[in-house]
Amino acid sequence: MVTSRRAPPITLLSRGQPTLVVQSKGCLSTAGKIKLADPNPNPIRRSGNYKPTTWDFQYIQSIDNNYAGDLYMERHDKVKKEMKKNLMMMMMVDGSIQELDVKLELIDNLERLGVSYHFKDEIMQILKSIHDQNVATGHSLYSTAMKFRLLRQYGFHISQDILNNFMDEHDNLKQSICNDTKGLLKLYEASFLSTENETSLRNTTKSTLTHLMRYIDQNRCGEENIMMELVVHALELPRHWMMPRLEAEWYISIYERMSNTNPLLLELAKLDFNIVQATHQEDLRILSRWWKNTGLAEKLSFSRDILVENMFWAVGAEFEPQHSYFRRLITKVIVFISIIDDIYDVYGTLDELELFTHAIQRWDTNAMEQLPDYMKVCYLALINIINEVAYEVLKNHDTNVLPYLTKSWADLCKSYLQEAKWYHNGYKPNFEEYMDNARISIAVPMVLVHSLFLVTNQITKEALESLTNYPDIIRFSATIFRFTDDLGTSSDELKRGDVSKSIQCYMNEKGASEEEAREHIRFLIKETWEAMNTAQRKNSPFSETFIGIVKNITRTSHFMYLHNDVKSSISKILFEPIIIPNVALALK
Repeated sequence: MVTSRRAPPITLLSRGQPTLVVQSKGCLSTAGKIKLADPNPNPIRRSGNYKPTTWDFQYIQSIDNNYAGDLYMERHDKVKKEMKKNLMMMMMVDGSIQELDVKLELIDNLERLGVSYHFKDEIMQILKSIHDQNVATGHSLYSTAMKFRLLRQYGFHISQDILNNFMDEHDNLKQSICNDTKGLLKLYEASFLSTENETSLRNTTKSTLTHLMRYIDQNRCGEENIMMELVVHALELPRHWMMPRLEAEWYISIYERMSNTNPLLLELAKLDFNIVQATHQEDLRILSRWWKNTGLAEKLSFSRDILVENMFWAVGAEFEPQHSYFRRLITKVIVFISIIDDIYDVYGTLDELELFTHAIQRWDTNAMEQLPDYMKVCYLALINIINEVAYEVLKNHDTNVLPYLTKSWADLCKSYLQEAKWYHNGYKPNFEEYMDNARISIAVPMVLVHSLFLVTNQITKEALESLTNYPDIIRFSATIFRFTDDLGTSSDELKRGDVSKSIQCYMNEKGASEEEAREHIRFLIKETWEAMNTAQRKNSPFSETFIGIVKNITRTSHFMYLHNDVKSSISKILFEPIIIPNVALALK
């Protein structure tokens, strides 16, 4: 789950290949050992030819963000209190159709602007009142679709039948609403919260998409307007699949140009974005010092130096400022995924990879004796970090989670080794065989196992037992990750065929063209999101925070693997505060 690992064509650095020997079982010190017999000190190695990091140590340490100061924090707290008062007043207002629209729009804007986490209790009370009273939305497609999406998003039971008034007898959209672009957009967004077997809602996605694309075509030559921007944005990536932090940064610029902008909410959104960004920058400064002190960038120079990109995954998973501890530790975990990924994919020989996989399964410093020097450094550093995670969980929750953490690493490395064997042997797996392995090799199960223990206050026996084979919600997330990663593979890379992808496997198995295969993968992504929506609604041993991380890290994969300008967007989220021209006056 790092920036896609696609090495350029092989660069041969030296020649020779060691031979693998498995010793027979003997005394304790040698039982089950694997070691190289007469290894060539200069084996064939591939080079990734990776570019130097965009954001080096000096740059990160020199970041200066004024929004972490007391004046801005005080203003932020004052504005937040005013917004909380507004929400509490709304809770006391009768549920007329007009008031319902106001409530739904405010909650919707709080969500998109990235500040709803400050008002979770108030939002839940308002939505519970709407749900329990079954407040009518009149004949407005806009309000009904928004009500459906928000209630379902916050875990309330609401049937797709609420949308039946807008369908004809053939389950198509009624002609009377086909020009209601504002309502159709809300319906399109709502349709992505469909669950399995909700055929009507699935069909709604297709029909609303047709009408929204027609709207774009009809207005393509006209003046730019906010509705056009909203529609184009939604069709690029459904809102339910969008990384929240990216959505907030984008929507702030839209919201301030709307005719009905709430100035207080806009100010809160800008201040909050900048203050949270300052927290992320402090996380990054601490991580940058840790990374420099490990010395791994110099000792393992063949690997990508992508600390910022790795931390961006953590920000995507959980951006709220109070979760710095989670972001810092999970970033360290992802850093090691990146390094080990490069060892298996680019640098290590097949025999060395066998040794490393065996050592990971043992999880014992004595296993280092068999490893080449560059692997020893990585292996010991990894053990130290993961043991640190296990120690923190044991200290805080009296639960020994080390067996679950080490199993997830063993599973990951075995899946990497399988891919390496396929590559070296020229083997082409079928689609099912590929996906069974690829759900693990994308590293999502391993990361989410670590995440579970870092954000869960009470670790239940049921939650631990579910990790034996990875629960559905983790497998669904991993499946979407793998598909988005594979869709990001270029046509040229597919033709080169260094490593099989789901696209190639489907093409080979079905005799399909590349475009047909890509379209099928897109369909499977939508289908898997529906399965994940279904799993979320079932009783679960997992906390709300963890479920949120599963969804958000999945959303981040859509951006990291499929977005055309990742570095620019990362810079906006982590390094570029939103300008607030009149903030000096507001602070007086």
